Amino acid sequence: MLEKTYEPGPIEARLYARWTNLGCFRSTPDDRPSYGVVIPPPNVTGVLHMGHMLNNTIQDVLVRRARMQGYNACWVPGTDHASIATEAKVVHKLREQGISKGEIGRDAFLEHAWEWTEKHGGIILEQLKKLGASCDWDRTRFTMEPDLSDAVVDVFIDLYKKGLIYRGNRIVNWDPKALTAVSDEEVLYKEVNAKLYYVRYRIVGSDDYVVIATTRPETIPADTALCVHPEDERYAHLAGARIEIPLTDRTVPVIFDEYVEREFGTGALKVTPAHDTNDYDLGIKHSLEVIDMLNPNGTLNEHGGKWQGFDRFEARKVMAKELEELGHIVKIEEMKSNVGFSERTSEIIEPRLSLQWFCKMDAMAKPALDAVMNGDILLYPDKFKNTYRHWMENIRDWCISRQLWWGHRIPAWYTQDGNVVVAKTAEEALVLFSASKPGITATDITQDDDVLDTWFSSWLWPISVFDGFKNPDNRDINYYYPTKILVTAPEILFFWVARMAMAGYEWRGEKPFDAVYLHGIVRDKQGRKMSKSLGNSPDPLDLIASYGADGVRMGMLLSAPAGNDILFDESLCEQGRNFANKIWNAFRLVKSWTVDDATPASAQATFAAKWFDANVNRELEVIEDHFTQLRLSDALMAVYKLFWDDFCSWYLELVKPPFGEPMSAETYAITTELFDRLLRVLHPFMPFITDELWMHVAERSENDTIMLSQWPEIMPYDSTVLHSFATTSEIVAGIRAIRAEMQVNASSKVSIVLQTDDANLANTLSTLEPVFRKVLKLDGFEAGINVLKPAKSASVMAGRVAVYVPLEGLIDLDKELDRVGKEIERLEGFMKGIDAKLGNEKFVSNAPEQVLVNERQKQADTKTKLERLNEIRQQLQE
Repeated sequence: MLEKTYEPGPIEARLYARWTNLGCFRSTPDDRPSYGVVIPPPNVTGVLHMGHMLNNTIQDVLVRRARMQGYNACWVPGTDHASIATEAKVVHKLREQGISKGEIGRDAFLEHAWEWTEKHGGIILEQLKKLGASCDWDRTRFTMEPDLSDAVVDVFIDLYKKGLIYRGNRIVNWDPKALTAVSDEEVLYKEVNAKLYYVRYRIVGSDDYVVIATTRPETIPADTALCVHPEDERYAHLAGARIEIPLTDRTVPVIFDEYVEREFGTGALKVTPAHDTNDYDLGIKHSLEVIDMLNPNGTLNEHGGKWQGFDRFEARKVMAKELEELGHIVKIEEMKSNVGFSERTSEIIEPRLSLQWFCKMDAMAKPALDAVMNGDILLYPDKFKNTYRHWMENIRDWCISRQLWWGHRIPAWYTQDGNVVVAKTAEEALVLFSASKPGITATDITQDDDVLDTWFSSWLWPISVFDGFKNPDNRDINYYYPTKILVTAPEILFFWVARMAMAGYEWRGEKPFDAVYLHGIVRDKQGRKMSKSLGNSPDPLDLIASYGADGVRMGMLLSAPAGNDILFDESLCEQGRNFANKIWNAFRLVKSWTVDDATPASAQATFAAKWFDANVNRELEVIEDHFTQLRLSDALMAVYKLFWDDFCSWYLELVKPPFGEPMSAETYAITTELFDRLLRVLHPFMPFITDELWMHVAERSENDTIMLSQWPEIMPYDSTVLHSFATTSEIVAGIRAIRAEMQVNASSKVSIVLQTDDANLANTLSTLEPVFRKVLKLDGFEAGINVLKPAKSASVMAGRVAVYVPLEGLIDLDKELDRVGKEIERLEGFMKGIDAKLGNEKFVSNAPEQVLVNERQKQADTKTKLERLNEIRQQLQE
């Protein structure tokens, strides 16, 4: 027996436990086609946020529908070890206990890290269950578990042997707070207020000078050249010259390179190879000296001279002041500058020359690029293909090392004299060293302290979760790979998606997935990205508690077109909850009817059944097209309208028996069968309420569940009945509009006359008289091709049907004529004022554009109202 009101909380908890106990989410290879999906692994430190809600709701919709379509759906969950974030959490926890990471050493620190991970890690996966995520939890993976860690190390060794991994000094994104290199995707650029310093550099042997513009005067002691464009006539005389570096006793050469933009700044560029990526490239090209003047923590080292030990930003202030006092500053301009911040620590990123491990990417990029461009891997929406191509055609070597302890330790081993080998274990390293160093022992070698970039494990995810590295020919990898679809955000299209494609072709010789669905960022109504720091992000679990998981899922999806950012509005979750209540009450209404085998189906019920059956099949075609194009918000809206507008507002009203009378058994059976179909097509979007009601629609066994039922099949349908209903609904809407416009009392019955020039249509309208009488308060009904227009009647056109409602006896005609006349008079006066304004050339030429737009809109609206009021006056007078 259903409760009077729908309370999602206890129902959702009960149903999720039931689904889990029935093993509904489990998947093992069999004869069915596979539908593999791997979760974008959230950080093991993470908790559910709005982005996770959207991403996993989309995945769940696709997976649940695939199950119902007969696929063997396997959604693999898991978490990422998140090197930087996790290490920061553990360091903070130890600091609160008065423990220093450096003091306890690597092994003890890792014990604390594993303890923290086992205690706090995976919380987000438990939270996803509240959302209804139908993952195969028995397959949950973690990027640091033994088999997946082995895969990472094996891949590193394989690439090293292929000559694709090397160690070298390169400019990297350096986080001075976390003391590690970070990847490009971990750098967030923000516009900040800055100063542009114009600094004089004196030409050696001359009283002349060259002015350069810089935002970073603190790096001047690390300058090793001054660069100008070879065709810039202003600086042609500097060929062979040297320049004095301010605040130092050094001189540097002038170099000429087309890299310099002559029109930007002064056209002269200071070159600091150790602290700028482009300067580093210039330094390599021109064989310049490289001076690294910063410590890892962002303070100046011995190359900073008397400012050694100063923080970089404090050094900027004091050095700028001294430059000004010595007369080196020409001017200082205020400006806006895009500055990179570490996503993990919010520290300003420092471009820094550092000895790191790199992976060559250009060769691996080609098959991954071709796969997207030729459509072997589909991107939804495909507007991202150009972005993908740009990235892949301009790919750079990947800095894969991180100066951390938590993560996959780089399998490189060193002797005291700097020789290096790459091997999985110390024993294997000793074997490799022994060829050139007989008698070498374990105490003579040390392993690299660095760990691999977290993405170095993530790019293997679609292969490693199915143990494709441990056993490349196992049953799971052969069955589920390539997976069906990946759901993720565009900002990691290159950093994760493209790399997974590269890994797929490198180690499996094929793509990792057939398609990629790219959803936008969840933003608030003001367009701001949701974040804890802004305080504009609701707690997803609070939303679920307030609106139910189904309501929240619907609210997320209604605002989530593929590829576009989502302007989240909590009212959409309320709309989702209201929809769930509507479905619940509709079902309770159906279940409340008394059914009688002897009662014949009414004419309007028979028509309603034929129409709604055809309508469902037509809408299933539309919904199928939306799913094919991954327009999930459109698919959900189509289901929503089918349920709310068509089923609840029309169908149930047409078939509902008069109060106290029984319903035809035939009509009841059809109604419950249609309700069953609607629940099944809605299930992927709102899994809880649909399963709860589906179990009550008909007799079910305790092992039944809607998620294992069949997705509704599209059946042939009669389009003529759809046309008849469309005409009927338009006529009904027109009559209701007339009642409202003419202010007919709500309790009054009306007569209607339907006139058309189509004999077949006239016949159809006559047969639909019971329908019109069911939904309208009718006193009389007439339809045909020769019917006459009643006197003093209001009219409206509905397609090829003229609809007349006689008004005599319903309203006071004289009083209504007087009211309409006064309104016409008022609007005509208003119109004259607008016409006068818009006819005044001085007003039109001086008024702001928006004022003119508003006035013209008023003019158009008033004209439309006057036309309609004159029509009404004529109808009342005839």
